[in-house]
Amino acid sequence: MADNKDQGGLSPDERAELEELRREKAQAQQKQQAQQERAELNRLREEKVDAERNVELDKRIAEEKERGRKLMEPDEDDLKMPPGQKMVIAAVIIIAVVFILSTIFS
Repeated sequence: MADNKDQGGLSPDERAELEELRREKAQAQQKQQAQQERAELNRLREEKVDAERNVELDKRIAEEKERGRKLMEPDEDDLKMPPGQKMVIAAVIIIAVVFILSTIFS
């Protein structure tokens, strides 16, 4: 055995210690890899939630824009006023303009 140690071989105790250190190193690497994978999983879950939230927000914004656009469009009733109603509106506007002009120039 002394010859084996002198020639660069390991004693049974040293070999056992080496194997134990290798196992510990492998366990530490597995633990670190598991932590990295868990962190990546959490990050991907957060990205997915953020993406879903953004999609919902974009959808809500589009719905609000569409609702606003519809509110700003004139209705058919607005465009098809009876002629009498149009004359009354025109008369009120003319009276208001005459009143304002008479107030300014008097």
